[in-house]
Amino acid sequence: MPITNSQSNQRIGWIALATVAVVLVIVLVLSLRTPPQMGPDEEVFNTVDALYTAVRNQDDRQLTACEEKLNGYRDAGKLPTSAAESLAGIIAQSRDGNWESAAKRLYDFMAAQKRDGFAPTPKVDKPKKK
Repeated sequence: MPITNSQSNQRIGWIALATVAVVLVIVLVLSLRTPPQMGPDEEVFNTVDALYTAVRNQDDRQLTACEEKLNGYRDAGKLPTSAAESLAGIIAQSRDGNWESAAKRLYDFMAAQKRDGFAPTPKVDKPKKK
């Protein structure tokens, strides 16, 4: 029995609907993934903050300095490997000239940090002179 135009159009419609559904599921899963955590170390946090400034300013020299510090933190166990790899990808993206998208990725990475275990250094006021 030959397939009619109506049946063919209906099949194409179902295939298109299924494709859209699969794409939506993939987007949902990817949007729910959180970036890896960089840990509670204040030096690491400050270096990632400096990295953001370097990326926003498109400063290769500062980018390299931050990369070297982050590699040292990773090697010393202060920065988890998964977070170090994520930051390395952002640095590579910057070096490829994709500064704006790298800045967006880094901003999202920083915003997703929970800072569990982070205890900021208390500010001590200097005694007032009389």
